[in-house]
Amino acid sequence: MTMSTALEGQGRQLASKGTVARTALFLDICGKNRPSELDLNLSGWSLDRVTNIDSARDALREHDYYVGLVKIDWPSIQDRDEIEDFFHQDQFTNWIALTTPEVMRDHAFRRMMFENFYDYFTLPLDRNQGYLQATLGHAYGISRLRKLEDKQLSMLDEFHMVGASPAIMEIFKQIRKVATAEAPVLITGESGTGKELIARAIHQRSSCRKGPFVAVNCGSLPDTLVHSELFGYEKGAFTGAYKRKIGRLEAASDGTVFLDEIGDLPLDMQVHLLRFLQEQTLERLGSNDSIRVNARVIAATNIDLEDAVAAGDFREDLYYRLNVLTVKVPALRERDGDIELLARFFFQKFRNEQGCHVRGFTQQALAALMAYEWPGNVRELINRVRRAMVMSDNRLITPEDLGLDDTVCSTGQQITLEDARNRAEKQAIRQNLELSHNNVSKAARMLGVSRVTLYRLMEKYQMR
Repeated sequence: MTMSTALEGQGRQLASKGTVARTALFLDICGKNRPSELDLNLSGWSLDRVTNIDSARDALREHDYYVGLVKIDWPSIQDRDEIEDFFHQDQFTNWIALTTPEVMRDHAFRRMMFENFYDYFTLPLDRNQGYLQATLGHAYGISRLRKLEDKQLSMLDEFHMVGASPAIMEIFKQIRKVATAEAPVLITGESGTGKELIARAIHQRSSCRKGPFVAVNCGSLPDTLVHSELFGYEKGAFTGAYKRKIGRLEAASDGTVFLDEIGDLPLDMQVHLLRFLQEQTLERLGSNDSIRVNARVIAATNIDLEDAVAAGDFREDLYYRLNVLTVKVPALRERDGDIELLARFFFQKFRNEQGCHVRGFTQQALAALMAYEWPGNVRELINRVRRAMVMSDNRLITPEDLGLDDTVCSTGQQITLEDARNRAEKQAIRQNLELSHNNVSKAARMLGVSRVTLYRLMEKYQMR
């Protein structure tokens, strides 16, 4: 059972209880101001009828409709682009179309239906109103599943970082600890693991959170400009210095300066940075006046600074000045269970931002995600998911859309679909136990299984 399967079971239970009256939005666009002759009598449903796109937008802003009906007299519609944009952008409502066999012959209408609608019925309904009522219930349940999963993902979005694995939970704990101190922090980890996000999280929880957060990528600055960029310069300090410029360190006064890729800082500039850390003062280029700057320094690197010190590429005294508090960020492959969670989180994020026809991932795609070694870490995961959402021609993202082999990971190790499902099932159990603070009964309800079943699964995966 995957996390999505567990949520689906829970959503079906919620949809089947029928304890709350269900409301659907009925968008009745007949064109040329002709009234609709359709008379719907759906037991257990209340329809809020609107007759144009603007009214539909207003209704959706005021009420969270899980499901909607739309009747369109397509041949008489003038601004079809506006209608297509409306359905394409609305990712939170499952729409069901009511149309005629004649309209279904229109290629543009069929394409819009395929890309944006949950289902459709042809008119006249006659005895099919019962089937429509059942389809509305199914669409309602699926829409609630999406809401439940979005809510669960948002609950795990701490420090703007998503995760439920023991490795990322340890990082969250370290962030809380080092944020209360005033000493410099050194963040280490592979490229793409989110070191700047951690630096921002530390800043936002520190005593200098009301001050600025200034990020500097030391590796992107040319050697000839490093000094002036970090420390600033006075007017006339060199040819082209037409006015005074405040450096990045001074701009971060009463806040935090984040020095990314600190290992790429030239040796001659390391001396100046060391003095700044020791004295909390700096001198602009072309001036002998010392300026006191109260800024916390957070540095990050994807190389081993101890090896750099041994090779003579990094000053030992600067290393010990920076390495007072250390946060080591785990690689994505070390975050057991977070890969599917991150993929779903970013899928929902980008889907809500730009809208797309893709509905999710195939099981083969999820298996490929978990089998891959992720040398580019979270940054690579984001890029692959975003590209797949744009380029996929399928309803669900496949391994091919992600650019991944669905059976072999990067090391050549075979992985079966059963193995991938077991991983996802274990992840869902761990995640809900953490959300419920290890309350087994509550976690079982969240997963949509009995407490006995949950105990059996915990025993299967040796979880205590």
